[in-house]
Amino acid sequence: MIDTHAHLDFPDFKDEIKGVMERADHNGVKGVICVGISEKSSSDVLDIAGQYSQIWASAGIHPHDANNVSERYESVLEKLALSPQVVAIGETGLDYFKDRAPRELQQNVFRAQLRLALKVQKPVIIHCRDAYQELMKIMKEENIEQVGGILHCFSGDENFARQSLELGLYISFGGIITYPKAHRLREVVKIVPLDRIFVETDSPFLTPQPMRGKRNEPAYVKYNYDQIASLKNITREYLQTHCRRNLTNLFNITL
Repeated sequence: MIDTHAHLDFPDFKDEIKGVMERADHNGVKGVICVGISEKSSSDVLDIAGQYSQIWASAGIHPHDANNVSERYESVLEKLALSPQVVAIGETGLDYFKDRAPRELQQNVFRAQLRLALKVQKPVIIHCRDAYQELMKIMKEENIEQVGGILHCFSGDENFARQSLELGLYISFGGIITYPKAHRLREVVKIVPLDRIFVETDSPFLTPQPMRGKRNEPAYVKYNYDQIASLKNITREYLQTHCRRNLTNLFNITL
């Protein structure tokens, strides 16, 4: 299995990454993409990736951090993105639910990262909450289909999923799909083809239902795989095969 989205640089994992990765390996998780959300975070996750052969990194500015960037954030990200261990730009996107940064600034920082992705020819890891129409408009205007990307921890509706698939994007599902009230999202899972699907934890957040109350970590991604496999009436192993193939196609990673 692969966990395509975790934040192992967060304080929740301080001095515990070795144990976290050992538990992940014991549970069949052979790779983790550790996702940057700020200039410092992007540097930190690259450092982590340098210590573990089964970890890759991304470099990006989360919409919550759009008003905390330095004047040279674009050059900082570009320098990080040139590392072969950095497989994507992001986590970037729009978040109109919490509105921790002005919306116009979120849009500008998002556009800058989409343009960087095109420049370095690496896919984009995208965050979206309550900004689906605006996000889609910007992605189309910035030609995201030329580099591809992944809508992480998808929480949109079926229409947004179909529009995203038409752009050639991949869709990743996290622990939300295991929650009792997530009926609508489980219906979305059913329409996403296996050649466009990923599975993630978003650790340390969104712990799957069987482990609720505990800090989330990559080892728990198996519960999300099992939920998707059940919804699609396939085995976990069959789903894993497709996710590994998708990993190679989008991120140029081979497990």
